[in-house]
Order: sequence, then structure tokens, then C-alpha cells
Amino acid sequence: MPQEESMRQCKQGAQHQQKHEEVPEKAEEKHEGLIEFHNSYRELFQFFCSNTTIHGAIRLVCSKKNKMKTAFWSVLFFLTFGLMYWQFGILYREYFSFPVSLNLNLNSDRLTFPAVTLCTLNPYRYSAVQKELDELDRITHQTLMDMYNYNMSVTQSDWAAQYTHKRSSRSLFHYVQRHPLRRHKRDNPAIVEENNPPVDKSDWKIGFLLCNEKSDDCFHQTYSSGVDAVREWYSFHYINILARMPSTKDLDESNFESFIYACRFNDVTCDKANYTHFHHPIYGNCYTFNDGNSSLWTSSLPGINNGLSLVVRTEQNDFIPLLSTVTGARVMVHNQNEPAFMDDGGFNIRPGIETSISMRKEMTLRLGGSYSDCTEDGKDVPVQNLYLSRYTEQVCIRSCFQLNMVKRCGCAYYFYPLPSGAEYCDYTKHIAWGYCYYKLQAEFKADILGCFRKCRKPCKMTEYHLSAGYSRWPSALSEDWVFHMLSQQNKYNITSKRNGVAKLNIFFEEWKYKTNGESPAFTVVTLLSQLGNQWSLWFGSSVLSVAELAELILDFVVITCILSFRWLRTWHETASTMPPPGGHDNTDFQSEVSGPSTPHRFTVEAVVTTLPSYNSLEQCESNRDAEMGLQ
Repeated sequence: MPQEESMRQCKQGAQHQQKHEEVPEKAEEKHEGLIEFHNSYRELFQFFCSNTTIHGAIRLVCSKKNKMKTAFWSVLFFLTFGLMYWQFGILYREYFSFPVSLNLNLNSDRLTFPAVTLCTLNPYRYSAVQKELDELDRITHQTLMDMYNYNMSVTQSDWAAQYTHKRSSRSLFHYVQRHPLRRHKRDNPAIVEENNPPVDKSDWKIGFLLCNEKSDDCFHQTYSSGVDAVREWYSFHYINILARMPSTKDLDESNFESFIYACRFNDVTCDKANYTHFHHPIYGNCYTFNDGNSSLWTSSLPGINNGLSLVVRTEQNDFIPLLSTVTGARVMVHNQNEPAFMDDGGFNIRPGIETSISMRKEMTLRLGGSYSDCTEDGKDVPVQNLYLSRYTEQVCIRSCFQLNMVKRCGCAYYFYPLPSGAEYCDYTKHIAWGYCYYKLQAEFKADILGCFRKCRKPCKMTEYHLSAGYSRWPSALSEDWVFHMLSQQNKYNITSKRNGVAKLNIFFEEWKYKTNGESPAFTVVTLLSQLGNQWSLWFGSSVLSVAELAELILDFVVITCILSFRWLRTWHETASTMPPPGGHDNTDFQSEVSGPSTPHRFTVEAVVTTLPSYNSLEQCESNRDAEMGLQ
């Protein structure tokens, strides 16, 4: 028995030695693999800290025998990482805010002269609406007489002299009475004055009544100034009269020669090909010079002699004094293919004065897309452009109001273009449009309609900065011969000659213009540079160090997946080898008696054992001889 035990131990030692001889071969095969992964997280981090180029990582391995130093360097290492990525967050936030830098350039080139619109400042008594206007003047005369005891002298036409009050009661008078002009208390609008005007007028405001279709909801459109109230009330009825005209061509009674006495650009006389005419309800006949229909004017030199020079007539003759309370002309400088909004950008010139306007051109180029909310051509703005011009912010805002006017009130405001399929507001057809209009205007100014949010600025804008100078024209010594020449050439026969004409000069102040452009202040190159600066500041490493860190993360993920897979496989094998609960293994109790037809089958198992090496056998033989000698 001892000999058999000794031989068994000898064989086990030989097999153990053989296994140790096979380990280097397996290690060599593992070393020669295509992809190498670490066996544990500890081995992974030790390898990374020992071989990385990131500063400070090696201290985590070298000081592992000193727990205090290891803790210190671990806290410092991860704190540095946190601070660095905090700076990264600030840089990314600045990058995605899309900041811009302003670039200022001065350009010297031949300048394209802008468009210039000139209006008479006096609505004309057009023959197509002469009867209605005379009737409105009589009603206004009576209203001023009742409210202010003012006897207004109204020059009536021959037709108006034959027009009876009975006829008025059947036409305009009925609609005017629906919107009466009244005076009421400032602190209590419900208190309306009686027929007798109050003695103390300081506590009273004046306005006109506006009601809805059912007349169950009314309000007073009031004004602190009686002049403004009368002018707005008259304008409201005047617009209703103009809206009845089938076409604006019926109002076209332009007489260029009676308004423009002289026109010259670059010392060349202007002709009819250089201007276009349109009618404005308040400012009367308007003329636009250099609007782009013909060849554009260009200025090769600055100065008053290289611009536009006009002599205009400013006398009021057969106009409507209740609409226009000033004398002179209204001028606006704007770009070609842009409408002239005389209320927004216009200015007045005085009679008997030479007004010299010097211009400085300035262009603004904005970055679109993520850098600003500007629009290139307005096609991405959710508002239909009702003007036959290119997109501007004012064009969009007015179009937005007009579209809301048609939608809410059922008709279009006469001051703005007419949308397709709509008609202008007229209280003979739309009884309560005035009530709807003033309510809508209050919502528009409060931006409840959202027009100011919808309409964005254009990415490319051209502006003209104006400076004005004034002088008396003509002078006291030259007025005699100047007025004599005007009377001979232009049939100028006004009694108050000095208040009947004005001169206007518009020119470029200098032969250069300024361009304000935008460029990205934080590009991808700038971002990468800033990130590299922060990485070098906190770790003193390079792009390859970032690749090492990415490799660490990848290895960590792979090891996690491998360990998870091994754990799942072990758990599955353990669960499959366990017998089901309540089950019994009856294989040992099966009958060994086979049927007569079933042949006997035998199973032969071959066991192949690796022979031990010669040295191990020799050692085992020596051990056996020694044991026999002892016996």
C-alpha cells in the first residue's frame, strides 16, 4: 500500500510538472493575440498610470505603499479633472451662444444716389370726390360752430351751392351722426356736454364715438388737443369717402410743373423719366426721384453741386386745411425698391427757406442662421408681403397689421395695400369698421398681434444719415429778380411770394461710406485652441494624451462587458446543473432486464494518459528501491 501511494503521488507530480511546462506556451499564445485586454480593473489602471503622458498619474502608482500620499494625489488628480471640465463647459457654452465680432470698413467708390420722395403736404380736392368733400366740409363747419362758436369760412364749388341740406341728410350726414364729435369730462367719460359749451374747458376732452354693429358696446376715441381731435375725426370720414372710389387712377390729378419749378441733378435738368407719382391720403401728391425705373443716378463727387437740387411751390391752393395744418413740403430719403413711409422717416421743409441735406451712407451686414434672427429676403417670415417691393421690417409690420385688419374687421385699411379678395373699409358697407380698427390698433401697439415678434430685421440694410442746414431763400437783395424769373417761366403770381416757394438740396457729404459687418467671434478653430490651452494648463499634455484617455475609457468598457458576460455564463451553468425542485433521479432503479428482441449493448471507454517524463520515472524508481531497502 505504501508503494502504491508513493507511485500515485509520483504520477501526480509528473502531471503537475507537465502542466507547468504547458503554461509558457499558453502565455506565448496569449501574448501573440491581435487584441489584448487586461484581466482586471486594477491591472488596467496600474498600466495606465505607469505609461500615460498625463502629468501626475504616475504618482498614483509610485505612492501606493503610502496610503496618505495615494489619497492626496487621487483627490488632486480628480479635482484637476473637474476644474478642467468646468472650464470646458464654459467654453462650450460660449461657443454655442454664437457671439459675433463687429468689423468696420471704410469704402471709397462711386456712390449710387438714393431715391428721394417729395410730397405737397396738402391733400387735393379731387374732382371724383368733390361733392362728398364739400358736404363733409359743411358738416364740419356746423360742428365747429356748435362746439367752439367758430364760424369757418368754406369756399364751396358751384355744385355745392346748389346742394341742399335735405340731400345731405339722405347721404353723408347720416353716417357722420353715427360717429359724432363730442366733449366729455376727463375723469368721467360718461359725462358728455350738452348743447351749450362749458365755460371751463380745461377739464374736458374731445373725441368721437365709435360703436359696434349692435351699438351695445361703444367707446370714445379721445384726444387732449382739440386740433388733433378735429383733424382725426375729419380724416376718418375723409378715408371713407376715398374708399368708395373704384380705382386710385381716378384720383390721379398730378400736375408736376405746378409743384416742381426746377429740378437738377449733377447740373443736368431732370425730366419726366426721372420720377414717378403716387397719391397719399394725407400728404397729397408725391413724386419719387431716382426710383430705379430708369438708369440710376450716381455721384462721383461729394458736395452741393453734385446732388439733387429742387425748387418747389409750397402755396396752399384749393386744398383741404382740416387735414393738413402745416405749410411746406415733406421729403424722405430711402433706397430704391422700397416704399416711402412718409410718417416714419420723412421731414418737412419750410417755405422761404433753402434746406440743404447732407448724407452719409452706411451699410450693415448681419450674420444669419444661428448668429441672429435676421432674414435674407423675408421668405422665411410668416407674414405675406403686400407691397410690390423688397422686404423691410416696416413693410412686414404694416402687412401684418393689414392682414389682421382684414381677418378681424372684414375690410382693409385705406392707408395700406389691398390684399387679394378684400375691399377697403367704408362705413356704408362696413358699419362698425372704425370701432374694430381702433380696438385693433391698440392691440397692435401693445404687440398683442405679435407683428413686432414675427417681423425680423433684414440681414443687409442700407441707411442714410442726414444732416440739415437752413438759410433764407431768396435773400432780401435777390428776391425781386428771382420772383420775376419764376413769374415769367412758371407763372408764379402769388401775393405772399416768400411763403410760396422753397428750395431743397440733397447731396453726399463725403466720397466714402461705412460698412458694419459681422463675423463669428468663436469658430471651431478658436474652440479647439481654447480647449488645448485648458488641457495644457491643468495637465501639461497634448492631443495624444487625450487619445490615451480615450483608450482607457474604451478598455474599461470592454473589461466591464467581459466580466459581465462571464458572470452571466457562470450563473446560467449553475442554474442548469441544479435538479428541479420535487424531482427524482430514477436511472439507478431502471430494470436491467431487456426484452428478448433487444440485443445487449456494451460501452467501451478508452482512457489516454500522457506518459510521464523520463526524469520523473527515474525518480519514482529510486524512491521505490529506497522503500524496499528499508523494509
